[in-house]
Amino acid sequence: MTISNTELLQLFDAALSADYTRVRRIGSNISRTLAADDPEAASALKSLIRRKGIPLQASGYTESLPVDSKSRSPLVEEQPWPTTPLFIEQENGAVFRDFIEDASNAELLTSKGISTRLSLLLSGPPGTGKSLLAGHVAAQLNKPLYVVRLDSVVSSFLGDTAKNLRSVFDFIPNRNAVLFLDEMDAVAKVRDDKNELGELKRVVNTLIQGLDSLDDRSIIIGATNHAQLLDAAIWRRFPYKIELASPSLDVRIDLWKNFLQIDDSENSNSILLAKISKGLTGAEIEDISLSARRHALLDNRPVDFSAVAWASLCLTEGKSVMPERNGLNTETKKKLALYLLQHAHVSGADVARFLGITRQAVSAYLKDERYGN
Repeated sequence: MTISNTELLQLFDAALSADYTRVRRIGSNISRTLAADDPEAASALKSLIRRKGIPLQASGYTESLPVDSKSRSPLVEEQPWPTTPLFIEQENGAVFRDFIEDASNAELLTSKGISTRLSLLLSGPPGTGKSLLAGHVAAQLNKPLYVVRLDSVVSSFLGDTAKNLRSVFDFIPNRNAVLFLDEMDAVAKVRDDKNELGELKRVVNTLIQGLDSLDDRSIIIGATNHAQLLDAAIWRRFPYKIELASPSLDVRIDLWKNFLQIDDSENSNSILLAKISKGLTGAEIEDISLSARRHALLDNRPVDFSAVAWASLCLTEGKSVMPERNGLNTETKKKLALYLLQHAHVSGADVARFLGITRQAVSAYLKDERYGN
C-alpha cells in the first residue's frame, strides 16, 4: 500500500492546523486503502481516528464551537465517522441512498432550479441506529459531523434556550458539514400542548426559524425517540423521513454475523440466533455479541453460541443478562432446547448441534416436558 504524496501533505497540513475534521477524513481514506493489504493496521488506524482530540482552544485553533453562555458547556460537538457497518431495512435503505445521491448532487440540482432541502428526519426507539445512520451520512458525503443534543441545549432559563438555538444555527452555515439534531422532541413539541409554557412554544418557533434560515446546501438530520410529540411544522421541514424499528429477521442475521464474526460455515448459527432475538435492537445485539467475544478471547476458546442465545432470549423477555462466561448448566440448556423446538421451530438435530448435546438428550428433554418431569 502506497500513500500518495498529496495525501501525506494534506495530512500534515491538517494536523499542524489542528483541523481534526480533515485529519479524520484523510485518516479514514488511508484506512480504507490499508484494509486490502494490512487489515490489522487499518483497524488500528480506525481506533486512533475514533479518539477525541484536545480542545480546539487549547490547541491554538482559532475556530471555537458555540457554548451555553452561563454554564459554558458546548452546544455542538464534532463526532468521528462511525466504524460500525450500517444494517437497515430495504425500504429505509432506498431513502438513505436517495438522500446521499441528492446531497452529492446538490449544486447540479440547484443550478437547474430544483429545490434540494437536504433535511432527513429519523424516528424510532433508542438503540435502533439513528446516531449510527447520521454518522454514515456524513461519512458517505465525506463531511464532518456536528452533533447537537437538543436536550442539553434546553436551559433552566427558557429565554437562554432560544438564544442557544440561534447560536447553533449561526454556527453551521458555510461549515460544509452535516448537522445532527438529536433528541428533537426536547424542544420541538406540538405547540398546542396545553401543558407547555408560552416561552417553550417560542423555542419551537426559534427552531423552525433556524431551519428556515439555512440554504439548500445545508445538510440537516433530526432524530427523535417520540415522533408523535413533534410539531407538524417540524415534520414539514424534513422532506426525507426514515422510521427505524427493531430489525427484521434478515437484518438480525446480518447483525449477528457481523458482530460475532460468524463465517459462512457457521451461517446456521446466525439464522438460529436471529430467530430467537425478535424485538432486540441492533445495539442490544451488538452488546451481547461483544460480551461473548470478550469472554472467548480472554478464555482462549470459541464463542459460546448457546450462551449468546440464552442471553438474547432473556432480553426479549425483559430480563437483562449478558452471556454466561462458564457456559449454561443442564437445566438452562433444557429450557433453551425446549424453546428452540417449540417456539423457534428448530429441528432436533440442529438443537443438538447448537447446544453441543446428543439427539438422545434432546429427545429426553421433550419426554420430560411431556410427562411433567
